[in-house]
Amino acid sequence: MSARLETSSESVLGSAADLLTRLRAEPPLVYCITNAVVTGFTANVLLALGAAPAMVDITGEAGMFAALSSGLLVNLGTPTPEQRAASLEAVGGARTAGTPWVLDPVAVGALPVRTALAQDLLALRPTVIRGNASEILALAGRSQGGRGVDALDATEAAADAARELARSTGGAVAVSGPVDLLVDADHEIRIANGHVLLTRVTGGGCALGAVMAAFLGAARRSGDSPLLAASAATLVYTVAAEDAAARSEGPGSFAVALLDALDAIRPETLAARARVTTAAATGVAA
Repeated sequence: MSARLETSSESVLGSAADLLTRLRAEPPLVYCITNAVVTGFTANVLLALGAAPAMVDITGEAGMFAALSSGLLVNLGTPTPEQRAASLEAVGGARTAGTPWVLDPVAVGALPVRTALAQDLLALRPTVIRGNASEILALAGRSQGGRGVDALDATEAAADAARELARSTGGAVAVSGPVDLLVDADHEIRIANGHVLLTRVTGGGCALGAVMAAFLGAARRSGDSPLLAASAATLVYTVAAEDAAARSEGPGSFAVALLDALDAIRPETLAARARVTTAAATGVAA
């Protein structure tokens, strides 16, 4: 774990501002193997943020591309046979090259194909796991998952499962919800920013996994931990969502406004707007 990680909200905010600045100064190439429903929206989110997206799910190229990328997202939303093979190949290439990667175990639990693939990928130790509470519980073997992509469990119900997964992978776990919970083996961070309209737009959660991969790419150069990178991504994304909601009339205008808000967000905005609390893994507040 990076020596820069301290259990204080100030260190989280400082890292987020630094990583956002670094990301825009040196745009990371973010390789996304993601579901067919959200590919275009995810690419646009990354472009608005300042990163460079790439969507490649072809076997024979996946491992090679992962090695060239700054960060990798593997999203299991529509795991076709070629995507499943490409995901495993890409993760192999990422591990060889030291490319950090994010696993988004969409709708795991009751559905056997994606659940088996998620377990295979989990064994390869993702840098960050991002999912809703039901997905995190299912990935840890503690439930049968939610209702498709919808969570049936509260965020805090997945806290122990998230810590267990973080310990087993050596990385970080992000549990999305009204208050996002992010953990590694030693620390907990809660971020209370965001807006309900994120749940009314296809790809609102999936795109966050790609944003995390982008921030992991920036953190790879700065030495920040996976937990700080995932927290920075969450904070930037959720503050931008609040800005977008303030000038939207509903889900349609929100989706467009979110891209504008991601483009406009600045490091100094984060400190003024962030609602962040931290704790040690024992649950003692910092």
